[in-house]
Formats: sequence, structure tokens, C-alpha cells
Amino acid sequence: MSAQVTSAQSATAVATPRKRPVRPYRVVLHVVLVVLALLWLFPLLYALLASLRDYSYTAAHGYVSWGGFTVKNYVHAWEQAQFGQKFINSAIITIPAVVLTLLLASSVAFVIARFNWKFNIVMLGVFTAANLLPPQALLIPIFKLFQRTQVPYWFSSSGTLLDSYWGLIAVNVAFQTGFCTFVLSNYMKTLPKELYESAMVDGANIWLQYSKLTLPLIRPALAALTTLEVTWIYNEYFWATVLLQSGSKYPITSSLNNLKGEFFTDNNLVSAGSMIVAVPTIVIYFVLQKQFVSGLTLGATKG
Repeated sequence: MSAQVTSAQSATAVATPRKRPVRPYRVVLHVVLVVLALLWLFPLLYALLASLRDYSYTAAHGYVSWGGFTVKNYVHAWEQAQFGQKFINSAIITIPAVVLTLLLASSVAFVIARFNWKFNIVMLGVFTAANLLPPQALLIPIFKLFQRTQVPYWFSSSGTLLDSYWGLIAVNVAFQTGFCTFVLSNYMKTLPKELYESAMVDGANIWLQYSKLTLPLIRPALAALTTLEVTWIYNEYFWATVLLQSGSKYPITSSLNNLKGEFFTDNNLVSAGSMIVAVPTIVIYFVLQKQFVSGLTLGATKG
């Protein structure tokens, strides 16, 4: 009888796991993480709050106050900055640039990861060299080059690469291909070589190994890079301001200048415009969130 009671007590102990004691360092860790998260979100939340307040109210009571809420800032920002056309301009620049960047980067990364030859490191270094120079250092040479490069008028209304969507797309592709090549080549090196050996036995040539075997396997990495590249190219401001000279061609980030007044700037209006500009990147991140996280952690446990 006592044996049965003892076994029942042990079974109950196993069925109800003990609660782990709360350790001080875990409390401190969670407090630090919460504080850092709030500090990280504070500029975004502050801009959102300012965008929902009337300028006259904040001018009278200050930004450290409560009240004066309105949605008119979003209406005025949309009309004054012509965001409808600017969204189209940003799409014309961002979509081809991201597609070309990932296509070229995946092709180069496949060659670097699959074939061993003495210029492997040199080739990777050439493609990543663009990320080592600040864009400001290349401003004058690229501007002069684009200004003197003649192209047909059907390709560019200016007759040169200056003030052309394709010139801006080429600059973005040139600066982003190196980073994507570096990331994708590391991912491709984690793929088992036996897969390619089996594909070669089945008669798959290099093109089939790249398109039918490699690209589906690196889909998480491509999704992660798509999220990053869309964010970076969509938010790019420097080259768009320098290489585009027609106001009708400016992307949406450059059009925020239209919200600045000659003698004063309505910060609430600018905040509303910034919130509108940020919507596409936030939507893309949440759509590709699962693939983005898996792409970042892919290969994290490899030796």
C-alpha cells in the first residue's frame, strides 16, 4: 500500500513541473530589453502623435501637451506632396532595382559558391567594393559620367543618363549587388554538395542547377534580402536628389521637401507625410516577416 502511495506521489510530482525560481539577472535583462524597445519606438510613436495634432494647437501649448487631434495633416500632406504620383515613381525605381539586384547577385553568388578557382575571393571583393566607399566620394565622377553619356531619347527624355529612371536604377543596383552577393554566397555554401552531384547524375546542366535547384532552396534568404533591399532603395534619398532634375520624376522620399515652407516648417505636416511614406515598407515587412526571420537565422547553427 505504501509503495502505491509513493508511486502516486512521484507520478504527481512528475505531472506538475516545478516553477523555476525567478533569477535577478533575468529580471534585469527583461527590464533592459523593455527600456531599449521603448527608446527604439519613441521617435516613431512621437512622430505618429505629432502627425495627429493641429499645428496651431501645438504652437500655442507646445508638443508636451495633450489635445488638438485632427487627421487633416494627412489630407494636406497627400495633396501638397502629390504622393499619388510619387508612389508610382518610387515603384518604377524600386521594383526593377530590387529584381535586377537579386538576379545579378544570385548569379554571381552561385558561381562563387559552386566553383573553386583562384579568382574566387578577388571576384567577391570586386562586387563588394562598392559597399566600402561612401556615396559622397563618388558624387562628382558619377554625375559627370551620367551627364556625358548619350542615350536615345526613347530611353531617356533628357538624352543622357542624367535625369533618367534607368540611371538611378543602375546606381542602386551597383551599390546593392555586392552586399547581396556576399550574403547569398554564404547561404549557398551551406547547401549539401550531394544535391548537385545527384543533379549532375540526372543530367542537369549548370543553368538547371541554378534555376531549378538553388533558387528554391535559398528562398528564405531571397525573401530576407527583398525586405532589406526594398526598404533601402525605397528610402534612398541622396542619389535621387542628385541624379533626378525633374520634379515630376522624384520618388516619394524626395517629395517630402514639398512639405517644407519658405519661412517656417509645419512639423506636424512633415510627420504626417513621413508616416505615409513609411506605410509600404511596414506592410512589406509584415507580409514577409516569416521568411525574413527564417532567412536571417538560416545557417546560424552551422559549424
